[in-house]
Amino acid sequence: MIGQLEIRKVLPHRFPMLLLDRVTDVVPGERVTAVKAVTCNEPWYQGLGPDAPAAAYAYPRVLLLESWCQSAGLLATWESPDPDVLEGQVMLFGSVSGVEYHRPVLPGDVLEHRASITRVVDDTVLIEGGSTVAGEPALTVGLAVLAFRPAAELRPGDPAPALA
Repeated sequence: MIGQLEIRKVLPHRFPMLLLDRVTDVVPGERVTAVKAVTCNEPWYQGLGPDAPAAAYAYPRVLLLESWCQSAGLLATWESPDPDVLEGQVMLFGSVSGVEYHRPVLPGDVLEHRASITRVVDDTVLIEGGSTVAGEPALTVGLAVLAFRPAAELRPGDPAPALA
């Protein structure tokens, strides 16, 4: 079992945007299984009043996808962790396609993310997978494209001269 300390050594994310709790299985270069427990104490639920309908507690889809993407990113960087985004290689998500949401995720649910590398081409990694709650599909990701670029190339350079 891999916990928060090890996850933080691999990913640059921190509270409130670190959306993985633990890793239950990792085969470097092949696949990962990671877990995220959804609770009603998360910041995105703070604005809900006492009369909010049950549907208002559905975990935001963009965060569900982000959580899965963090598991994919963890897999892609497991063998060469570099969580300092100001130096070294920076992981960028180029695209995500074939995304399907199958059911709402609610506080009390435990997400199990599975991600598998399908191909590596130079500094680009292709990953597929999905998420389940108690064995029931919650999310499917057909393809995620991750690219790695040197941090120095991503920093702003000298401003372009003003056109007269």
